[in-house]
Amino acid sequence: MKIALLGAGHIGQTIARLLHATGDYQVTVLDKNPAYLKALADEGIATAGVDSDNRAALAAQLRGKDAVVNALPYHLAITAAELALECGCHYFDLTEDVAATKAIKQMAEGARTAFMPQCGLAPGFIGIVAHHLASGFDSVRDVQMRVGALPAFPTNALKYNLTWSVDGLINEYCHPCEAIHEGETIAALPLEGLEHFSLDGTEYEAFNTSGGLGTLCETWAGKVRNLDYKTVRYPGHRDLMQFLLGDLGLKGDQENLKAIMRKSMPATMQDVVLVFVTVSGMKNGVLLQEVFARKIFATRDGAQPLSAIQITTAAGICAAVDLFREGKLPQKGFVRQEQVALPDFLANRFGAAYQQSRQVESIS
Repeated sequence: MKIALLGAGHIGQTIARLLHATGDYQVTVLDKNPAYLKALADEGIATAGVDSDNRAALAAQLRGKDAVVNALPYHLAITAAELALECGCHYFDLTEDVAATKAIKQMAEGARTAFMPQCGLAPGFIGIVAHHLASGFDSVRDVQMRVGALPAFPTNALKYNLTWSVDGLINEYCHPCEAIHEGETIAALPLEGLEHFSLDGTEYEAFNTSGGLGTLCETWAGKVRNLDYKTVRYPGHRDLMQFLLGDLGLKGDQENLKAIMRKSMPATMQDVVLVFVTVSGMKNGVLLQEVFARKIFATRDGAQPLSAIQITTAAGICAAVDLFREGKLPQKGFVRQEQVALPDFLANRFGAAYQQSRQVESIS
């Protein structure tokens, strides 16, 4: 299967290496950064220097490929999907942007190829888990989805280090959050809905952020009382972000905030990803609750150390592509994350990254 991989950043490089190593994929990585491309080319992976703003040059590289895997920033998702449609390629991406996903869904209507956005961790794997658990109930009351990508050793006031895209981070903090409340689909405010919980003896907070639900609100409309998604952070993070975005007015000056964070907040490869899904409902006449909880850690094995967010995000999109290649997903039109069967995902050679993580046995 011939893959055009857009973007050679941390996540893109991990995706490229995973797919290339199988021998089942001919991967060509497209990026404008020659240093990123050289690192992959030295490993025998095909590369091409292309600016993502040059539509004609991108289209020329996509023609003849079977699929486009998009690991570019979220604001380029619509352009990448349009080019995939134009060139007759299947399309997969990692976007958490709600508007981009809706545009791609509309694009996919009547398409001869498949369009599957949101193939990362959240949205992505978290929705696969939630849908699987909820589908096991006779009737569902509440679905709570919590995900955090956190530094293992927080040292600053925000108790945060850059573990993934700054663009994506600020985007999810600034846009309305889809949810279902008392049976009605609503738009909740970002950074609201603050709650606290402990996991393995560590205290965390969680609050509303946009995009993590994927298409679950639409899929479960009329079938669930409450359904929501919240991002997990260490206590105190939310209040400081509210101060920056609200009190200092940086919500209206996001580029400046991103520049400040890139300049002053170190990135880290030593992180941990928390996945926590709780579903309650009726089963055989009894009100029951089921929980899926995982911690995925960074690894320093092998030639390239991998952060937990690299592992989980790359595993999500690689598993989606792999399951599609095996015919276990629809082959045309819009494909939702919840159309992936959780057992198939976890049994997949890429999805197994979530199986090898440590299952959390207790939560309070």
